[in-house]
Amino acid sequence: MEEKIRIDIISAVPEIFDSFLSTSIVKIAQERGLVKIFVHNLHKYSSDKFGHIDDTPYGGGSGMVIQCEPVFKCIEELKSQRDYDEVIYLTADGVLFNQSIANELSLKRNLILLCGHYKGIDQRIRDSLVTKEISIGDFILTGGELPAMIVVDSIVRLVPGVLGDPQSIFEDSFQDGLLEPPIYTKPAEFRGMKVPDVLLSGDHKKISQWRLEQSLKKTQERRPDLLK
Repeated sequence: MEEKIRIDIISAVPEIFDSFLSTSIVKIAQERGLVKIFVHNLHKYSSDKFGHIDDTPYGGGSGMVIQCEPVFKCIEELKSQRDYDEVIYLTADGVLFNQSIANELSLKRNLILLCGHYKGIDQRIRDSLVTKEISIGDFILTGGELPAMIVVDSIVRLVPGVLGDPQSIFEDSFQDGLLEPPIYTKPAEFRGMKVPDVLLSGDHKKISQWRLEQSLKKTQERRPDLLK
């Protein structure tokens, strides 16, 4: 079976992805041939005999900056083999990632995710190669590896055939602009705490109405900005 989507991840610390790619939904998606994910070690594209990929910033300042050459060599090699819909740089000053962006990316064919590290990457990489810049929040991490995992996970679960119950995707928080309502499972009573009667009623119209009301209530309390 031909894969539905291919994701190439470029990282200075590729080993961090080992566990992530070999467990849970991401593993299942790859085993079913619906997704192919490759991690590329940026150090292998260094012309330095020690594999260095960073240097001090021009103009002074603290930290180290990933150099142009290894990134250009890696991305140009990948592009010589296939066309890519997006080259995404994971960075704190990118566009804030949300469900809408995840939905959009899940429809793409080939993606490159570039993980920043150290102080960041040379601006010329961003100007010449990057087509989209994504942030997962207003905070700083050691590198873009964790954000890349978040983006990959959110995309992969949307690919048709990955989840056993595809309908569950449309019931997740943010898919309809609202937070998910409370959910319950068996038993109907646990230590005196009961499942709301409406969920046991079998009346699907009332259940749907209850869930909508609960979603609106939770969204108003926790994320009123979404209701705007």
